[in-house]
Amino acid sequence: MKLSRQFTVFGSAIFCVVIFSLYLMLDRGHLDYPKSPRREGSFPQGQLSMLQEKIDHLERLLAENNEIISNIRDSVINLSESVEDGTKNSKGNFSHGAGSPLLPSKRLSLTVDPADCLFASQSGSQSSEVQMLDVYSLIPFDNPDGGVWKQGFDITYKPDEWDTKPLQVFVVPHSHNDPGWLKTFDDYFREKTQYIFNNMVVKLKEDPRRKFIWSEISYLSKWWEAIDVQKKDAVKSLLENGQFEIVTGGWVMPDEAGAHYFAIIDQLIEGHQWLEKNLGVKPRSGWAIDPFGHSPTMAYLLKRAGFSHMLIQRVHYAVKKHFALHKTLEFFWRQNWDLGSVTDIFCHMMPFYSYDIPHTCGPDPKICCQFDFKRLPGGRYGCPWGVPPETIYPGNLQNRAEMLLDQYRKKSELFRTTVVLAPLGDDFRYTERTEWDHQFKNYQLLFDYMNSHSQYNVKIQFGTLSDYFDALEKEASASSRNSQSIFPVVSGDFFTYADRDDHYWSGYFTSRPFYKRMDRILESHLRAAEILYYFAMKQAKQYKISKFLSSSHYVMLTEARRNLGLFQHHDAITGTAKDWVVVDYGTRLFHSLMNLKKIIGHSALLLILKDKHSYDSYSSDTFLEMDLKQRTQSSLPQKNVISLSAEPRYLVVYNPSEQARSSVVSVCVSSSAAQVSSASGKPVEIQMSAVWDTATTVSQTAYEPYVYTTPPFVRVQRGRFYSDVTCFFEHVTHRVRLYNIHGVEGQSVEISNIVDIRKEHNYEIAMRISSSINSQNRFYTDLNGYQIQPRVTMSKLPLQANVYPMTTMAYIQDAERRLTLLSAQSLGVSSLKSGQIEVIMDRRLMQDDNRGLEQGVHDNKITANLFRILLEKRSVVNMEEDQKAVSYPSLLSHITSSFLNHPVFPMTEKVPVPTLQLLGEFSPLMAPLPCDIHLVNLRTVQSKVDGKHSNEAALILHRKGFDCRFSSRDTGLLCSTTQGKILVQKLFSKFTVVSITPSSLSLMHPPPDARNISEINLSPMEISTFRIHLR
Repeated sequence: MKLSRQFTVFGSAIFCVVIFSLYLMLDRGHLDYPKSPRREGSFPQGQLSMLQEKIDHLERLLAENNEIISNIRDSVINLSESVEDGTKNSKGNFSHGAGSPLLPSKRLSLTVDPADCLFASQSGSQSSEVQMLDVYSLIPFDNPDGGVWKQGFDITYKPDEWDTKPLQVFVVPHSHNDPGWLKTFDDYFREKTQYIFNNMVVKLKEDPRRKFIWSEISYLSKWWEAIDVQKKDAVKSLLENGQFEIVTGGWVMPDEAGAHYFAIIDQLIEGHQWLEKNLGVKPRSGWAIDPFGHSPTMAYLLKRAGFSHMLIQRVHYAVKKHFALHKTLEFFWRQNWDLGSVTDIFCHMMPFYSYDIPHTCGPDPKICCQFDFKRLPGGRYGCPWGVPPETIYPGNLQNRAEMLLDQYRKKSELFRTTVVLAPLGDDFRYTERTEWDHQFKNYQLLFDYMNSHSQYNVKIQFGTLSDYFDALEKEASASSRNSQSIFPVVSGDFFTYADRDDHYWSGYFTSRPFYKRMDRILESHLRAAEILYYFAMKQAKQYKISKFLSSSHYVMLTEARRNLGLFQHHDAITGTAKDWVVVDYGTRLFHSLMNLKKIIGHSALLLILKDKHSYDSYSSDTFLEMDLKQRTQSSLPQKNVISLSAEPRYLVVYNPSEQARSSVVSVCVSSSAAQVSSASGKPVEIQMSAVWDTATTVSQTAYEPYVYTTPPFVRVQRGRFYSDVTCFFEHVTHRVRLYNIHGVEGQSVEISNIVDIRKEHNYEIAMRISSSINSQNRFYTDLNGYQIQPRVTMSKLPLQANVYPMTTMAYIQDAERRLTLLSAQSLGVSSLKSGQIEVIMDRRLMQDDNRGLEQGVHDNKITANLFRILLEKRSVVNMEEDQKAVSYPSLLSHITSSFLNHPVFPMTEKVPVPTLQLLGEFSPLMAPLPCDIHLVNLRTVQSKVDGKHSNEAALILHRKGFDCRFSSRDTGLLCSTTQGKILVQKLFSKFTVVSITPSSLSLMHPPPDARNISEINLSPMEISTFRIHLR
């Protein structure tokens, strides 16, 4: 970024403003030149010398051993004093306001209702019959040869077992369509998926006994746009008569390791809203056959969306064997934290290696493959076991029927009922009419033969997934004694997945980290745009602002939801697609990021304009512009330089959080002689820092991310509001920053790493945090940003098996302290030794891993990773409690994570307009929400017309579970807790609530007694959706 004069290239005009959330959501200030040069404000001498000591200490450590980790540890240990109760001096506690007129002058203490602490202390005391932490300690992971079922065991049965109760078999035809993997979403649709749908309409109508299930709405919606009314009517009639079923019905089948619950919910709503509008169907059963490991968060979200059953497939082969031996492959999946059974959802775990036909009819793939009639001799596919299928005719009918029935019977021996599920499909199956004919006609001959011979005691048919679950439920209720279920209760998760031997799928927790970070940035922009757009649209209607109402904002918002949704696919956010497919995803994310910036700018402008009617008179160039600009889908964002003159310019700061916050806001300006004042004209204290071109030179022409220097070069900056140490290593530029502000951000250390391993081969780069915490072999990772899962590092497992997904945080603890690593992107994490956390920041693999991708991962980018490290003192705890299967972050940790993932958005006018008159603030919330309640989204609901919206929005709230056994004094939290209660009339200050009614999570089901409510009441951990209409 070229600047006007060489000597004015000093960056970051920093000013610290108390910005209130949606309550004081938009705040404006002025940026201008001062009339005369001004000296920086005085800095208390004690703090200055203390800061100097800290920085000297950091420099000494670096010089002595060149170890980056020492810096982090030192910063954290120095900060530890700030979490001690009753600290008498400010050593290590950068919480004084340094005289800023907009900083709170006195320290505030958090108010927590004692009743809100009961939940965390009671959790984990209830017992599930099967706890996954116990299962892992029981399994030997010795992997003996199981015979035809390599990873299992020989299955036998008695021929008369079904004399009293016949076997019921449901063969469920399906086609697994990845929205991008080896080809892009559009290429797959054009070459394969559209033909599957076209043939389905014809072939299912030929015989009412035929069934088919479908999952991905991204593909269905694309086909729907292109077809005629006759085909649409045919699909509706197939749905009505039960031949065709939509399962899960999300935009995609999402990854369950790296995806954040915000995005999982959003793609579920997008799919379900599309189904409601176009087909009028409500999915009942979940179908997740390809995500690489399974999270209980997904089970919870499906339950909240109104699902009663779900199915999973990719689970560690040793876990599958253990579950098969104990006949626990079908179970009620309960959340670790559930004190009752309210979260229970029935789950079917597929027992064998894969979801393809050779691994779904029974334990012997050599036999099952002979019943995949796409592999008939003369076709493109054969059976790897060397025995091909045979077309069914009267001469082989008895033999083939008995061979297939034997597999179904053996499969049924692994379950507790006589109802058997046999999926019939694979990737992109049923594209050709010949396959429909071969599969359906040959199977129907087998069915008719078995059903007509009573000695077989079998009833076999094509079915949908819900046909299977309904029959299962019917038999289970007949078999249950004294209303006690015959199925066990299971709690825990199914990571880390291995499909064979020591092949653990933990690399994808980190693969393509550039796009994992971009995903999180897009999420924060989408949420911000959703909230602002709904408020702005309400004001535009009130003031009849035609230019805003006729804009394409809602169309762009819908496209952004769908592009983010597409990226949650289990080959997208995972980084497991071909290079050019990754570029296609990245281009979609980038395109929507640009559009969301426009929506935020336009919506914010309308909300903060003094004269709303003047909105129409501004050209589209005058909307507020965000301060970060990304030039391409594969480049790092860079700060815009705000050009200053004698005329003041508006700086608008949008805080997307539902909490009040004290934050440092950083912008780049064209002059070191900048001055900032608040909306009321009061001066705001600032820190002026240099913008660096390279490690050693201040920018004079342009900004470069970093340079290579060996041995490491160290740069120290110090200032009124923050000080940092930056170390330049060969593969990483590592910056540790301490904030000298009273607020949440002053309580933790910010870590920024810019990683570049593009020149390496078969290389992984990790950041290790070492401490004296006696964590032994136990650590904790979050699942999807929603809940915490305890982990145990096991010596009986290889290193790669002890790596787990981290979406937003990981921590270690002992009786006295907890050390939390908070992350602004999903990555793989481990704790290989007591007191340590390792986070894998990037990886480069030069060869294929033989899982179908047929390439390595070598499209690495210069990648920015952002973290915070929080050290907290724990109150005296009984260490036996740490053996529980559940754990919770502190409130400070929750809000630090929220602020890290939802930073403030500084904006300026794109082109300065002297006549522009803005309000000093815009505060739609009457007050900050309770500390433990997060506003997940305020999502404008579609109307029945394409591209249009209704007056309603989906208000999604999450009440977080938190651990009270941490000091809450002087943490900068400006909120309280209220036992999950919010009075509706006290929610909004600028709008009237016309109506608010509870709904299921994805808006599919209103509760039976849905009526207008006056109070929102949430239980801990609960995520709830409300239909809200504001005026």
